[in-house]
Amino acid sequence: MVDGKELGDLIISPLRLRIATRESALALWQAHFVQSALQRRFPACDVQVIGMTTRGDQILDRSLAAVGGKGLFTKELETALIEDRADLAVHSLKDVPMELYGEFLLAAILKREDPRDAFVSATYTSVQALPPGARVGTSSLRRQAQLMSQFPHLNILPLRGNVITRLAKLDQGQYEAIVLAAAGLKRLNFVERIAQILPPSISLPAAGQGALAIETLAARADVIAAVSGLGDLPTSWSCQAERVVSRMLGGSCRAPLAAFGEPDIDGHLSLRALAASLDGKQVLRAQARAAVQSDAQAQALGAQVAQQLLDQGAQALVAQYG
Repeated sequence: MVDGKELGDLIISPLRLRIATRESALALWQAHFVQSALQRRFPACDVQVIGMTTRGDQILDRSLAAVGGKGLFTKELETALIEDRADLAVHSLKDVPMELYGEFLLAAILKREDPRDAFVSATYTSVQALPPGARVGTSSLRRQAQLMSQFPHLNILPLRGNVITRLAKLDQGQYEAIVLAAAGLKRLNFVERIAQILPPSISLPAAGQGALAIETLAARADVIAAVSGLGDLPTSWSCQAERVVSRMLGGSCRAPLAAFGEPDIDGHLSLRALAASLDGKQVLRAQARAAVQSDAQAQALGAQVAQQLLDQGAQALVAQYG
């Protein structure tokens, strides 16, 4: 058991914190990043990283949409929390389902890395430079739809596996280019592999992309107190707004959805979102800006943008993908 507890503004150092994580290189980087942050905060605490293999890591021959969605990356880690084999789990926020079961909560969302998508190619310097028929690999229906909408001459192909596996497939000549999250490439020191950062006008990011989330049991007030200081409010408000959009549209990896919030220096948050058909022939867009200084205001902004999409017929568009 973790012995930390909050007494007013005083947080007593826990004796031990166990972090559950997937065992991919990126997931381990993220877990060790949180481990280091907790060790700096609580020097006397024994912070352990416990690697686990999830179903999402095991099934690589089919798309996530075909085998159960984002929950495949979190279920085993949540089981470890329930069985008291871990105290917290570290996730890429974009991999966390939009609806959490009642016993779980997101205790902290950390400061965001670059939320944009990255174009990676050894031959071409930009997506605009790709010739007709060029093979572009991506694991994301969101990226697929946006690329097909703007670059219908490209051949968009599925791409599964962790970051290193995907780069290897590119290097083996299976694709002319691939599209990955910029955050993962930067965290794993593959910045030199990025040929082009795709602006949101070309590829609007997924809800939560680039942010790390710490999940724990709602009953673990001690863990919640211990990790609360790691959160970043502007990132949290942006991601909450984004996740409301996806949640209201029934979002999962089965449908091409995007939502991206950008904080302004004056305390406002600008939020853009889209829903699309898989072939990119239909793209619905919405945006709004509001003063955001609380969770409630962030969620209200997300609901406003989601309603704009629903008013355009997004529910029927998303529903066709189950």
